Amino acid sequence: MNKSIPAAGLGALLLAAGAVGCGAEESPEMTPAAAVAKAAKNTEDITSLHYRMSGTAPESGKVKGEASMRLKPTIAMSMKVSASGQAAAAGETEIRLVDKAMYIGGGAEMAKEMDGKTWMKFDLSGSEAGKELDQLGSPSQAEQNPAAESTFLTGAKDVKKVGTEKVDGVETTHYSGTVTLADLRASLKKEDAETRERREKSIKQYEKMGVDKLTMDMWIDGDDHTKQFRTKGDTDKGPLDMTITFLDYNEPVEIKAPPAKDVADLADLFKDLDAS
Repeated sequence: MNKSIPAAGLGALLLAAGAVGCGAEESPEMTPAAAVAKAAKNTEDITSLHYRMSGTAPESGKVKGEASMRLKPTIAMSMKVSASGQAAAAGETEIRLVDKAMYIGGGAEMAKEMDGKTWMKFDLSGSEAGKELDQLGSPSQAEQNPAAESTFLTGAKDVKKVGTEKVDGVETTHYSGTVTLADLRASLKKEDAETRERREKSIKQYEKMGVDKLTMDMWIDGDDHTKQFRTKGDTDKGPLDMTITFLDYNEPVEIKAPPAKDVADLADLFKDLDAS
């Protein structure tokens, strides 16, 4: 094996992100901005979620996936995703985040490059290998509370109500607006320290992509949940256009690490290379 990260693992790294929101139904007297602000506030109560994602991501091309994620008391995630772009692995890839480690399951393609192992382990706890990976694809973003993404519409100065629409058979109210990263940072001044830290991490991810402005849409259902949300923008490496549809939330989520016999640990790989 060489020191380069196998293509199957690198492609999945570029896809390891999630998003979640929770909202509130607009009452007759509530303005669009107030409805969106109330929706953002309610994200703080989410403990877990199940969502579907689809759209276009830079380098990854067309992306489709489904994920379950636990946010409290500790973060864990399981995602199955496929993509068509140049950095994507062939077929469907599974990603698991457990105990500060990310596991990328590449199946037969990865096994060819990893001496028969079907999973690759990336330590996200601050190891040297983890730091190098963070420079490549920022896998640590999988540790972030994805609810931060859905709150960005609160930073828009032009939030408007588009109308009422059905999403997966659910009646929702559709809101939209545009927001710059400068607007987002300015909106953080009124937030508490924990919220500022959470949203700042997401803003930095967009900065790494070369995004200056985002167009955002949010669909809020009558049970005070964001049923769907869409983010669009231009990056240094192509268009970003991702839609997240929420299937359920606050349901039990249990995620386990793959069997040790099937896992190649990147930290061990780097140790072997340094010793040779």
